[in-house]
Amino acid sequence: MAPKSPDVSLLETTVAKPILNAMRTASAKLTELGVRHVLVGGLAVGAWGHPRATKDVDFLVGEEAFEHHAGGLVTMKYGVPIQVGGVPVDLLSATANRCEDALAVAGSAGVPVVSLEVLIYLKLASPRPRDLADVIELIRLGVDRERIRTDLEARSPQLVERWDRAVADAWRGDD
Repeated sequence: MAPKSPDVSLLETTVAKPILNAMRTASAKLTELGVRHVLVGGLAVGAWGHPRATKDVDFLVGEEAFEHHAGGLVTMKYGVPIQVGGVPVDLLSATANRCEDALAVAGSAGVPVVSLEVLIYLKLASPRPRDLADVIELIRLGVDRERIRTDLEARSPQLVERWDRAVADAWRGDD
């Protein structure tokens, strides 16, 4: 059964210690810099009940993580982590991904984790097979399928068909 809230302690037995350290260190630095952020990607999937190995840390961040320059050039704000102890830290713009509302989410163990609705939206929007497999595993955990579908209808109607296929695949046992 899918947890009612994310729990990063679920990652402890599956994810390598350097990855977990990078996650905590990067989150603390983003907080220190005043950058709104939530954990996304494979680590967030794990915190929502399907822990799996990953080689990087992904955060959805507010626009305050970036500096906008003349000519449309965008760079990272000084001090924003892109690597911790050799572990890549990927930062995704909440604005570019149309999910600024996700940044208000509070997390567990000091690292804020994205809502299940936004996590599934981001995974469905990705063309990578690994992301679709993550969605199928979350469905198998027993997520509230109607709540997710309703969120997708409002956030990104073009992904509803992909969601419906993932639900069918999850119950067929296909992935």
